[in-house]
Amino acid sequence: MSDIKSDLTLFNELVEVLINEEVQNPVAERIDSSKLYDAIDLSLNNEAMIDDTFKKVLREVLISTPKTATNLFFNQLFGGRQSKAILGDLLAVMLNNSMYTYKVAGPQVGIEQEIIRQSCNLIGYSANSNGTFPTGGSMSNYMGLIMGRDAKDPACRLDGMTKPLIIYTSKECHYSNDKNASFAGIGRNNIRYINADSKGRMIPEHLEEQILEDIENGNIPTYVNATAGTTVLGAFDPLDKIADVTEKYKIWLHVDGAYCGSVIFSEKYKHLVKGVERSNSFSYNAHKMLGTPLTCSIILVNDKKHLHDSFSNDADYLYQTDGDDFNLGKTSFQCGRRNDALKFWTLWKSVGTLGLQKIVEQQFDLADVALDYIRSNPDYTLYSFDDSISVCFNYKDIDPMALCTALYEHQITVVGFGSFEDDTFVRLVTINANNEKVDILNFFKVLEDFAKKTPSLPKVKELSF
Repeated sequence: MSDIKSDLTLFNELVEVLINEEVQNPVAERIDSSKLYDAIDLSLNNEAMIDDTFKKVLREVLISTPKTATNLFFNQLFGGRQSKAILGDLLAVMLNNSMYTYKVAGPQVGIEQEIIRQSCNLIGYSANSNGTFPTGGSMSNYMGLIMGRDAKDPACRLDGMTKPLIIYTSKECHYSNDKNASFAGIGRNNIRYINADSKGRMIPEHLEEQILEDIENGNIPTYVNATAGTTVLGAFDPLDKIADVTEKYKIWLHVDGAYCGSVIFSEKYKHLVKGVERSNSFSYNAHKMLGTPLTCSIILVNDKKHLHDSFSNDADYLYQTDGDDFNLGKTSFQCGRRNDALKFWTLWKSVGTLGLQKIVEQQFDLADVALDYIRSNPDYTLYSFDDSISVCFNYKDIDPMALCTALYEHQITVVGFGSFEDDTFVRLVTINANNEKVDILNFFKVLEDFAKKTPSLPKVKELSF
């Protein structure tokens, strides 16, 4: 049997390789997907692999995997590392607790509940609030929808769907809403997509118009999904005005803050979610703005009875000791689940709430650096706005999709593109709080240098569709 101490020695050796590789080659050399299985030995064999060969393969895998923590990774809604959070994640792996009962999780239950309690306090939820750690933002949205469905039609849990329930979300919402409507038995055709304004924010007036139309047609308005940080523009829906509507018509309001809900930690930017305390549920991902390793998602509910009503199920073989407040499986979607709370707790405990505030505000500061650069340079066209860490732009008349793909394929930098209304553009996400001003300016330099050296990049007007 493998010796854990020797494997941890190997782990440290491989981590050293990875860290050095990130400095020397911030963008991993791309392996064409059609050649992947020829480039690296990923096969699973009958015989054991000797240690030296095993180490060689692991090294190849590490070096070839996209590097998400470097100063040239701007592609996703996560990036960088917070070392104290990594420490917590490694400890969680070693402890290997499941979080469904106090009997097997012990103090880890208290750690999860403390994060939830403090998060509820930050957004102004009631004393009856609580929450849980789902597997990600999509699952958070799904749990919010299930609670909204059950609150409107409690018999649904036993009898299935018997009423025409309708849900509402912005046209700029996360794509999980489509899937979740299907999973919940509501149906994709019963989603109403509400118009967004020129900055990507849901228009409350259109929401109310749609609700009134549904009521007139005999449908039952059930659930509204608002967004704190849309995936493309990073826009914040006007929660106070949306809450005016949901309270008027007695509709569940869920706020999807997976991307940018962590502004609740910032005195400077928490105004962007003004009115969140009026929502029924709210979610945010600590693995995004707060730099905690994937995955670390939190959903909070203003009245904890909805968690119990929708997700509790008795199981005598499992819940044998302690009360419901310590047996977290009774308020989560899953039974067995890994401990995602410890890594967030070690980060929060080590840097404090003010430290988390600094992490969040650094990202907006970096976005301001990018905005200032773009606005001062006539070769750029800006498509995004202040108070967002998604900086959207085009460079000269180069097609953004072709530019982003070429930058990735040539291992220059990793950045994506997005679309809003009739425009497509490069989307630079400044979510890596370890970056500094020099790293943002370097991004523009490498982009411009690459464009200059690659005159064959197609122009927007040259593309045919």
